[in-house]
Amino acid sequence: MLKGIGKSINIRVSSFQAATIPIIVMGNTPITNSYYPKVDHLKVAGIIQGFWSVNPKPLDDNGENIKKTDKHGFYRFDDFEELSKAFNVLLSEERNFFSSMKSKKELGEIIDIANREGTYEKKAEVFLKLIKG
Repeated sequence: MLKGIGKSINIRVSSFQAATIPIIVMGNTPITNSYYPKVDHLKVAGIIQGFWSVNPKPLDDNGENIKKTDKHGFYRFDDFEELSKAFNVLLSEERNFFSSMKSKKELGEIIDIANREGTYEKKAEVFLKLIKG
């Protein structure tokens, strides 16, 4: 689990080009309850798109074979069709990771400039360009 988290963060921050790469950590075991808030936070923050388990019935699950965490940071797939649908949803639309540490003034200026654009898509493009600047 820790190795998966570390590698995901390394990929995510490696370059601006990596901002569009969906990152899934696939495994075959459930996670312990101490990781529930961590994986959910990583998903909400956009670092990863999920920790996915492809084993519906692990041999040694210690009674912790959960289906999903509250925010779906962890999800257990019970059959191939369920996994296939999740991949289709994940890959159906381009997404962008963005992260920055800006003052509220700087952020407000970026939002103001981006908001001048005519479409949501163009607003997003300008926002992402400026936030990286």
